[in-house]
Amino acid sequence: MSEDAESARLLVVEDERHLATGLKLNFEFEGYAVELAGTAREAMRKLAAQEPFSLIVLDVSLPDTDGFELCRRLRKAGDHTPVIMLTARNRAVDRVEGLTSGADDYLTKPFELDELMARVDSLLRRRRWEREAGTRAPTSTYSFANVVIDFDRHEVQVGERAVDLTQLELDLLRYFARNPGRVIRRGELLEKVWKLRNYPNTRTVDNFVLRLRRHFEPEPARPVHFLSVRGAGYKFNPEGAA
Repeated sequence: MSEDAESARLLVVEDERHLATGLKLNFEFEGYAVELAGTAREAMRKLAAQEPFSLIVLDVSLPDTDGFELCRRLRKAGDHTPVIMLTARNRAVDRVEGLTSGADDYLTKPFELDELMARVDSLLRRRRWEREAGTRAPTSTYSFANVVIDFDRHEVQVGERAVDLTQLELDLLRYFARNPGRVIRRGELLEKVWKLRNYPNTRTVDNFVLRLRRHFEPEPARPVHFLSVRGAGYKFNPEGAA
């Protein structure tokens, strides 16, 4: 049992009963407390009626509405509970939509149970570290261009516009802010931000950088802050560079 599983409550939103039951049994074996919901409506009811969940495992294909829309509703309501999406859709456009809707991670079916467990543990561990850091340190703010970020209060302002970021987006932004001007390889970002070592799939990093560009670049297709370095990774330039 991981340290983070001891007090963690998971909500599994999945309409395939056999899969949902199997996930529940495996998560409970690892020490998690688990609730199931087969529809978006049932999920919203459980999220509103019970004590907060630590993480949501969310299937995209639900009978009453899709997981993308449910995730957007949660984020719009100010709910920043980590979300891992499960889906049979493996097109790049679907992965981008899942992450853009506010999900923290995206896993395509069929998936390895060990990988899902590792991602859940990683998200919960990172959230615990963020809480502990927040109790030890004063409010941490950072600004570049017309952007002002309060990491501890989870508040981001671009000019006069408030921007709602997921926890992973905020974590990635924080890591870039701590390493301005340095070329950072995708593997380093996966290890330091996602807490995944030697993980072969780096597309998640690319998708999240695209999201940061949409939030903060004047022209996302021609970035000046979050720069790609061919064959190497990414570089954050707070001053802006062509």
